[in-house]
Amino acid sequence: MPVNGGSGFLNPGERHETLWRSVTVARSEMPGLERVGEVYALYISSVLIGQGICRTLLSEAHAQMKAQGFEASALWVSCDNQRARHFYERAGYQTDGAAQDDVYDGITLTELRYQRVL
Repeated sequence: MPVNGGSGFLNPGERHETLWRSVTVARSEMPGLERVGEVYALYISSVLIGQGICRTLLSEAHAQMKAQGFEASALWVSCDNQRARHFYERAGYQTDGAAQDDVYDGITLTELRYQRVL
């Protein structure tokens, strides 16, 4: 899977399914941690859910952050996205109490911050 500047993109061809992940420096400070990376985006086509692809993308993101010297990973998840929240909890992430509201196309979504040690 190509990785360039913290982002990876794969289009598996004939099926026209898209996978995307992006890693960056955390956009918000986290008490007690100095070097925190952030999984900014992790998307796959709904037809690919349940095949372990997101686990692979997330593992690659963790490896990339570790190689860059990050000690922890953070990410933001919509509080209403139970599937994503459960996925990240199974991967060792925990909410840390931080929340933020983001507006997408005129709709306000509340996101919760999750973190884990790498």
